[in-house]
This record gives sequence, C-alpha cells and structure tokens, in this order.
Amino acid sequence: MKVACFSTKSYDQESFDRILPEHGHKFTYLEAKLDKHTVSLAEGFDAVCTFVNDHLDETILKKLAALRVKKIVLRCAGYNQVDLKIAEELEFKICRVPAYSPEAVAEHAFALILSLSRKTHKAYNRVRDNNFSLEGLSGFNLFGKTIGVIGTGAIGTAFCRIALGFGCKVLAYDLIENKELKTLGIEYVTLDELLSLSQIISLHCPLTPGTKHMINSTTLRQMPDGVMLINTSRGALIETKSVIKALKNRKVGYLGIDVYEQEEDLFFRNLSEEILLDEQISRLMTFPNVLITGHQAFLTKEALAQIAKTTLENLDQMEQNKELINEIKFSEQKSLYP
Repeated sequence: MKVACFSTKSYDQESFDRILPEHGHKFTYLEAKLDKHTVSLAEGFDAVCTFVNDHLDETILKKLAALRVKKIVLRCAGYNQVDLKIAEELEFKICRVPAYSPEAVAEHAFALILSLSRKTHKAYNRVRDNNFSLEGLSGFNLFGKTIGVIGTGAIGTAFCRIALGFGCKVLAYDLIENKELKTLGIEYVTLDELLSLSQIISLHCPLTPGTKHMINSTTLRQMPDGVMLINTSRGALIETKSVIKALKNRKVGYLGIDVYEQEEDLFFRNLSEEILLDEQISRLMTFPNVLITGHQAFLTKEALAQIAKTTLENLDQMEQNKELINEIKFSEQKSLYP
C-alpha cells in the first residue's frame, strides 16, 4: 500500500526503512503533522500513518474519507487524539501499537525519579563549569520509600518491578488488579489511600474523560507535603495550573514530566531560537525542583524497532483483509478508570 507518514522524524524513517522491504509497502515521509492544513497531502494514498499529536478529529476524518483514505495506522499506543465514534460511522479501519516496549517508558520514569532525587542534572551542569561543590545537591534514598503507581497495565507493571528492585514499598491502583504483581508484594489500595500514603506517585494510565485532570487541586490536597509526582503517560492527566500552585506552596516537592497537556505546539520541535508563548510551561521551567523532558520516554532503539514492526504488520493485515489484531473501535472501548 501507499502510505503517507505524518509527523516523521529521522529516527522514524530509519526504523521503518530498515524493514520496509520485507513488507512491500511504499512510505512517503512527511515532516508536517496531520491537521486541517495538511490533510490534503493524503490524497492518492491508501493509508496514513500518524503519531500522538496528529489530528484525527471529525473534520480531519471526514476530509480523509472524501479523499478515499479509509485506513489509519497509529504508531503509538494512545488514541485519545482519534474521534472513534465518527471513525466508526465513516467505516475507517484504525490500528495502533498497543505495546512496543513497556520497559522503555518505565525506565524513563525512573530516570526522572533518580535525577530529581539525586539532582544529577544539576551536578552535570555544575561540573561542566568546573564547579565541584556539593552544596545544594543533597538528595534522598529511594530504598524504603513508598511509591504509588496509578495504572498497572504493561508499563505500570514494568515500573512496579523496577521499584521493587530499589527496595521500595509499592502501592497500586487499578480497577483490574494484576495477580502476578500481588504475588510479588504489590499492594492494591483505593485511589484515596494511594494518594495519601505515597511519597512518590507515578502515573501510568490512559487519558479518558474519567482520567482527565485526575491530578487536580482536590487530589493534590490528599497527598503528603513534599510529594514527588511523575508523569510519563498523557499530559492532560495533570491539571497544570493546580500543580504550579502546589509547587509554590511546597505541597509538590518534585515534579518530573515527559508529557504536557499543551505539548502539541511545543514537543518534537526545535524552538531554541523562539520565545515560548506558553506561560504555564515557562512557569514550570522556573522551578528548580521540576524536570521536563520532551516526550522521549518511548525513544529507545528497541521501542522504535517494535513500533515499526507492529505498524507494518497492521498494514499487512489491512491489505490482506485479515483479522486486525490491534484494531480499535468506539463500540468496544471501555474505560478502566472512573
């Protein structure tokens, strides 16, 4: 099939080109994201391949349908950017990559935790300026700390295993409990209990109407003073204005995020020569106890290889009219979170 691949970076092209000959599809790589200004670029293609910040709302889907492009492959796990109800009405076939490398994201979450807890990012910058002072670099041990994990799917499970390896007590919240994790010593508790008892809280759940802004002024008040908050899942799980207030009054002692609710016009772009107009992320970056990375948790060689492999297999199944193992449909979606 002829495939228009939107929001393409060099690492995407490298990972796909490595195995494309095995599948026979023809990819056209486009740097532009898919939106109302670029959807016309899909004309003449059999399918589009999109990423997390590409638009697949009602307007775009109707335009794609008008262009007779009814096949969409997402090279990501999340699909909150897709209007599944409209997609189903228009008879689109949509597949995703449900699990590429849970360890990649889980390990990045711990990289944020370790950087914040031991201030290695600050130490790195100091030493480069020939400043070898240790003043202000005091950290804390992870051993013996209580970590709360919200969401124990594939990534949350990988995160729990790492936390256990550090000697942490792990509390978990999920409507579907993982029996294997329980045998390892993970304790499932209510969300209220997790929020009030955890010194470190890491988010590993999907973005749904029920989870949007689950970290807000109310839930923040339930947390212990000085809590560390980590988010490598979806930006809108956190209400940014509430977290900024919590940072100012020291309720949140550390914040590590790889995602941001208004990241669409920021992440995956080099804006080093521009003035950031987003006041909230600019404010976040003024705090010395905040660490932000630009949606790179997934970015490992292993994860990129798996994303390319699964995406091309999804296209193979579409082309051959086989059962779509990774298909997503509006009628089959059930939120696991209240």
